[in-house]
Amino acid sequence: MGVDAVEPDIVVSRDGVLVVRHENEISGTTDVADRPEFAGRRTTKTVDGVEHTGWFTEDFTWDELATLRCRERIPELRPSSASFDDDQPVLRLRDVLDAVRDASLEHGREIGVVLEIKHATYFASLGWDVAALVDAELREAGWAAGELPLTIEAFESTVLHALRERGIRAAYIYLLEASGRPFDLFAAHGKAAPTYRQTAAPDGLDGLAGRVDGISVDKRMILAPDKLGRTAGPSRVVADAHERGLRVFTWTCRPENRFLIGQFRTRGGPAAFGDWEAEWAVIRDAGVDGVFVDHPDLGVAFFRP
Repeated sequence: MGVDAVEPDIVVSRDGVLVVRHENEISGTTDVADRPEFAGRRTTKTVDGVEHTGWFTEDFTWDELATLRCRERIPELRPSSASFDDDQPVLRLRDVLDAVRDASLEHGREIGVVLEIKHATYFASLGWDVAALVDAELREAGWAAGELPLTIEAFESTVLHALRERGIRAAYIYLLEASGRPFDLFAAHGKAAPTYRQTAAPDGLDGLAGRVDGISVDKRMILAPDKLGRTAGPSRVVADAHERGLRVFTWTCRPENRFLIGQFRTRGGPAAFGDWEAEWAVIRDAGVDGVFVDHPDLGVAFFRP
């Protein structure tokens, strides 16, 4: 479809395999809850300060995870995607790296990987050095020396700095939520840790310049909706970051009403496409360097010059 890169999120298995899942709790994205042999693995854990009940990748070996099949997380909104439920296996990071390299050769152009590291501090509490695992995987797969475009991103800056110190050639992007604090800094400093919004302010961006290559922000930080969900922006975050030599990306541009801010929702219910072009135009006109999309055909057609 013409994308510049694909974005696998990674978590860790019990035996240290980097697994592609948006979260380490996998009951909503696999058939694990319907597998009687794994019924006893259901448990409750606190991850990054939030309690979750379900099945967690770190309680399964890769061989066990490989027997699971994927499911659409929001089938009520995306029934066409859900039609593939239980057909496709869970992937490892290595599977995605190899697939992207093969696709680059097939299409005769460079396709990159944007590798998002999830819950590094949490996995460190279980004894896993995620930076070391990623470093080893990228080197073994031939992705550590700039062979193809690689970006590494995380909501925790410590794992980004650890990988940069290991010499992995990549663009390093700090992910910023619209609210809350990064868990690595909160674990170390408590409420003295800066919030994400403080980090996105000019003084916070000053501290990022030279340490990371850019930021990737929740789109609400660009749209700056007011309390009624109407656009009050765009905000200054893109311009402020650019003034400090930082690139700016945003996530996630989706066309369904559920994901649009209030001003751009239309009739038809949560699954219907709203006035997504108008919302995306605000983001485009703010001058972002790139966007993450769930519908690459729409994203390429709208955002590519």
